[in-house]
Amino acid sequence: MAQSNIKVGVQRFGNFLSSMVMPNIGAFIAWGLITALFIPTGWWPNEALNKLVGPMVTYLLPLLIGYTGGKLIHDQRGGVVGAIATMGVIVGTDSPMFLGAMIMGPLGGYVIKKFDKAIEGKIKAGFEMLVNNFSAGILGGLLAILSFLAIGPGVSIFTSWLVAGVDWLIKLGILPLTSIFIEPAKVLFLNNAINHGVLSPIAIDQAKQHGQSVLFLLEANPGPGFGILLAYCFFGKGSAKLSAPGAAIIQFIGGIHEIYFPYILMKPMLFIAAILGGMSGVFTLVLLNGGLLAPASPGSFIALLLATPHNPATYIANILGVAVAAAVSFIVSAIVLRTSKAEAGDLESAANKMQEMKGKKSSVAGTFAAKNSGEFPADASKVIFACDAGMGSSAMGASILRKKLKEAGLDITSVNSAISNLPADAEIVITQEELTPRARHKVPNAYHISVDNFLQSPEYDKLVEDLKSGGSEAAAAKEAPEAPADQPSPETDEVPAPEADDQVLLERNIFINQSFSSKEEAIRFAGRVLVDGGYVNESYIDAMIARDELTSTYMGNDVAIPHGTEDAKKDVLRSGVVILQIPDGVDFDGSKVRLLFGIAGKDGTHLEILSGIAVTCSDMENIEKMAAAKTTGELMAVIGGLNK
Repeated sequence: MAQSNIKVGVQRFGNFLSSMVMPNIGAFIAWGLITALFIPTGWWPNEALNKLVGPMVTYLLPLLIGYTGGKLIHDQRGGVVGAIATMGVIVGTDSPMFLGAMIMGPLGGYVIKKFDKAIEGKIKAGFEMLVNNFSAGILGGLLAILSFLAIGPGVSIFTSWLVAGVDWLIKLGILPLTSIFIEPAKVLFLNNAINHGVLSPIAIDQAKQHGQSVLFLLEANPGPGFGILLAYCFFGKGSAKLSAPGAAIIQFIGGIHEIYFPYILMKPMLFIAAILGGMSGVFTLVLLNGGLLAPASPGSFIALLLATPHNPATYIANILGVAVAAAVSFIVSAIVLRTSKAEAGDLESAANKMQEMKGKKSSVAGTFAAKNSGEFPADASKVIFACDAGMGSSAMGASILRKKLKEAGLDITSVNSAISNLPADAEIVITQEELTPRARHKVPNAYHISVDNFLQSPEYDKLVEDLKSGGSEAAAAKEAPEAPADQPSPETDEVPAPEADDQVLLERNIFINQSFSSKEEAIRFAGRVLVDGGYVNESYIDAMIARDELTSTYMGNDVAIPHGTEDAKKDVLRSGVVILQIPDGVDFDGSKVRLLFGIAGKDGTHLEILSGIAVTCSDMENIEKMAAAKTTGELMAVIGGLNK
């Protein structure tokens, strides 16, 4: 259990580090292009434009990483303080401070977040802006001084140790052994941290001295992943084989290495293929003196060629380094796939595992999201798959739907995007259920579709049919939903009242003025109510505990929504909601929960009421009213007649 927790912690840490880099890949590309083109050994040497290279790598890139890291912790204020703190580590050293930015950016966001929480509700009206500005400036300045005096020099010492270690590996001729650590670490989402936080600063210094560095290719070589995906194209089964060609193109040409991670997780023996492919690629590069002028960011074959020194021998070395890595990983992967049996649904399970590794948390609104919104666009020309980064899983979904659209003879584009980059004129947007509210907020006029995962969903076939019929089926379903069996005819004057047990939220399932010593005790109480009410089987209670251990079900605003795991859906008999009012609060991983909503959902019948609860809980004034309610009726009145 302890080892599992450590593994999950490392995975989430890696994903967080990656999230600091991925939004800024465009800046890395710009710097790489300017470096490759205008430095003295570049394509078109230009002394004036070469002056851009140093400031971009010294100031721009670390500041962007620091700002993004702070923003991930505490939005705009966290980003500003994170950038200020990062400036200290930049000025305090002589080498590019990517790693220092990954430390100071989140630290700045964390400090200002804690400060804001400490003074919440204590600032007199009219003084908010004054306090906000001065607090950000003072705390940011103090952190900048700290990073200048301590963090920067500390990172420099650490980097010097790494440089000495790399030199030692090169002298002994064992640099290829680094793939034993790098390739598995990539699947733990430490790829960007390794490449940009550790290898790139060392490689930049080497490139200044020698005109190129092989270290730029230790992590970015697309060969190992490409070989694995090619093996799936020929020897895979089911959805893995169908999706592999599109994934291979995205990985090799687009440079999105994350897209092949689920394929390795599906067959852990493929770690061996990735390691051996990486080792053979590095060996080839060292043997033939390959290397790059600047990072290949993202790690695509095209970016690799653009960053290669203008030297035929180096081009040959780099191309062979990729080809050999791909060939070795392909051969080993083919052996693994041919000698093992693939089970149906493996890729879906692997993708779900990857999402768990990313440690995604839903917002309150996200968990209670409705199925879709907006009018179905009968003449849609584009479908957009959206996720956090707009890369790994959404790229695979777009590839799968693209194939279905082509087979249906529809001239409609299927693309992937980050939610933050969704265009204002988006027509149809597909997201995972927990991300739909963010996408809806970004493009409220689009038609939104929620799926459990991007790899296998009946929504794809339904969407294709709707698009073929010009949206008539979707429009009909939206305008004239099928009436339930007991719905009266138009001539009937009286509408029969619904059976009480058919309602998702019953007043008898609301418990006022509760007190618990731990979150597990509170979750088990809610689960017991669901069991006793006939909503779920007994095993659902343990599934609720397991789900919270996997990723905390605390949603913010003093609200938690414990529910079962994906596998526990089979234990849900009918939809139900339990509400626990805990005036004194119960600790959920350092956060106080005063309102707990225990959830059991079946066939989407609970979504409408939960959507209404989400809207209510988004307002802290409503939270205070519910937390102070003296009777179940008072609490129900705040939520509203959501069963009606």
